[in-house]
Order: sequence, then C-alpha cells, then structure tokens
Amino acid sequence: MEREELIIVVREYDAETDRSAAEAVDRICEVGTSGKVSLCMDLLGDPVSRIRHSPAYLMLVAETSGPVREIVGVIRGSVKIVACGRKMPRQGGGGTRTHGPAAAPIYTKVGYILGLRVLPSHRRMGIGLKLVKRMEEWFGEKGAEYAYMATTKGNDASLGLFTGCGYSKFRTPSILVHPVFVHRLPVPRSAAVLRIPPADAEVIYRRRLAATEFFPRDIDAVLANPLSVVTLLAVPAGCAASERWSGAEAFLAAPPESWAIASVWDCGGVFRLEIRGASRLRRAAAAATRAADRAMPWLRIPSVPDLFRPFGAWFLYGIGGEGPAAATMAAAVWREAHNTARGAAAVVAAEVAETEPLRRGIPRWRLLSGADDVWCVKRLAEEYSDGAVGDWTKSTPGPSIFVDPREL
Repeated sequence: MEREELIIVVREYDAETDRSAAEAVDRICEVGTSGKVSLCMDLLGDPVSRIRHSPAYLMLVAETSGPVREIVGVIRGSVKIVACGRKMPRQGGGGTRTHGPAAAPIYTKVGYILGLRVLPSHRRMGIGLKLVKRMEEWFGEKGAEYAYMATTKGNDASLGLFTGCGYSKFRTPSILVHPVFVHRLPVPRSAAVLRIPPADAEVIYRRRLAATEFFPRDIDAVLANPLSVVTLLAVPAGCAASERWSGAEAFLAAPPESWAIASVWDCGGVFRLEIRGASRLRRAAAAATRAADRAMPWLRIPSVPDLFRPFGAWFLYGIGGEGPAAATMAAAVWREAHNTARGAAAVVAAEVAETEPLRRGIPRWRLLSGADDVWCVKRLAEEYSDGAVGDWTKSTPGPSIFVDPREL
C-alpha cells in the first residue's frame, strides 16, 4: 500500500488559534550554534510581535492537512520603502563619511523575509519553499519591487533555499556584540555626548543619512517607537553644540569638524536571548567576574553578564557621522549607550557594513559577536522599476548600510 502524500496548506497566522503551535516551532529551531553551546531566542508576547512594528506585515503558517492538523512551519514578512541609492547634482560637494545635504535618496519598496522556521521532522519536503513563494506573492500584492532576507554565512541550508529560488548574495554586514559591565565606561574627554529628541534626530538622519542603503523612509516612525530608547549625538568637547543644544537646524547649519550619531533600540521588549549548553566551569567563571566587578568597580574588571538565563539586548542603529575624528565620536556614543544599558540589558550590539568607516570605533567581543551575516536579494518585478538605479541587485556596495531595528 502506497504511503499517502502529505498535503501542506499555507495560510495566514491566526493569533487566537495558532499562537501556542507557532511558539513551539520557534522554540525548537535554534538561532545559532557554536559547538555544543547554542544561542536561543525566546519571543515575548504573540509570535507576530517581531514584525508588528513595521508599516505592513504578515505572518504565515504551514499546516498539515487531514483529521489531525499540525503547524510545521512559519514565516514572517514586512514591506516598507527604503533608500536603494542616491542621486547627486552635477555640481555638489560631499562629506567624509556620509552623503552631504545635496545627496538625494532614491527610494524603492521592498519586502523583508525573517523568521522562516520548519520543524526538523518536516524538512526537505519543500515546505520552506512554499512559505517563501506565498510570502513573495504578498510582497507583489503590496507593490514591492525587491525581496530580501538575512542569514549567517554558515547557514548553508538557508542560503541554498534562497539562492535556489532566485536570490543572490548582496551585502555581508557584521554583527558586533559587547557585554554590559557592572561598572561604567569613561567617555573620552575629547567628546561630549548629547541626548537629542526624536524630532531633531529625524532631521539629522534625513539630511545626512537618508541616501544610505536601506534607510527607511518612515524613520520618524522608528524613532517614535516606544522601543527606541534614546538618540545620542557625540561632538567635540568645548564646541558650541556641546555647551548648548539649539536644535538640529542650528547644528546642521554649522556642524563641528567631527561628530557621530546613533539611536538605541530595546530588543528586550520583543525577544530575549539565552546561551545554552555552557559548562559549569564557564558559568562559574562568568559569575566570579561579576562578583569582583560589583565589589571593586573602580578596577573596571571586564565582567561577563549572566548570559545563561534569558537576557535582553540593546541595539545601536542609525550609526553615522562625519569628520576625521568621527570614529572617536562613535566610540563615545557607544560608551554612553553601554552606561545607559547598565541594569536594563546584558549586551549592546550593532550591525555594520564590512567597509563601515566608523567600525573601528565600535568595540566588540569576538566570543559574543556572531558570524557575519549574508543579505540576499531578489528582484520581484521589472515593471515596478523607474530606472533610477537600474537593477539594485547588481549595484556596487556603498560604505554603509542602515539596519532597521524592527527587523531584528
């Protein structure tokens, strides 16, 4: 007797009936591994919470058909408008780090795929491909010209799935992670770090970073989101802006020679991470560093936070700046973010392009920093293109990318 063919139905996620089953699929699938030690993610709230901060989003589930139905796969997606390049006038200047005020961004609508999960017992059955194809159909319905996704360089299965259905490797940013110590980190004396309101941050971002690849046109919504903790602006100590903040317009009219900016996103409001499989020796060693740091904070011991229970992370996004000392200003921003995160998060992270000029100002621990990401992109429909940049999938990488925190 022949075995009955398994029928899979892909449909939209229903929060009332699918929540527990979708959560189970997420729990079973690991975020990343390194030997016997694994990094796991636990979503907080409804499984759709990871994408509900986006302007348009959808979650799909793959369900077996028959008397006993089982959810065996999930996928999440969002659609937004981002910058895919810049258009410069014939005569125009430029900055040393980001595009100057004359750089006009070219926008396109893109669909982003994240959270593709298939139960191990149902892999290699084409379920992942079905989920991707249905999500791409929704992207097309929303008018998206491109679809993209992110995975790690070592995830051969994911890369094989997406490259096999038309995606090409596009950008390779790096994830930089640093623990939050018990003690404060001193901000360089050469810099002053200002906390600026979202409205001023929006003006600076639109004037200086709007042409950066993947810059979201709705940056105002990102900055106004409750998970966006603060925007930090570092300037040279003693300059006019450091003494008195007069607003973004005044700052941009006469900016200091060097400056840097970044905003902070509380990832702990959406998900928590946990390192599992670490030996008792490693746990004890980490606990010893924390105890010593609490007892003698003046020694500034590089203590390891408790990463072996669910912990939150803060993410720096919108990293940008200009001038010869911009990397030093970026380091000052990062240190202030670290100090603000004490007691609220266990790590501070950022994701930057391989060629990011400010990268050397962002500290990281290699043991915590994940493998480099691979962003893959696919052009969905030729008729959506206005010809401004041609085919974005074949464009030359710029020095920087804008990583939207809503897509973490």
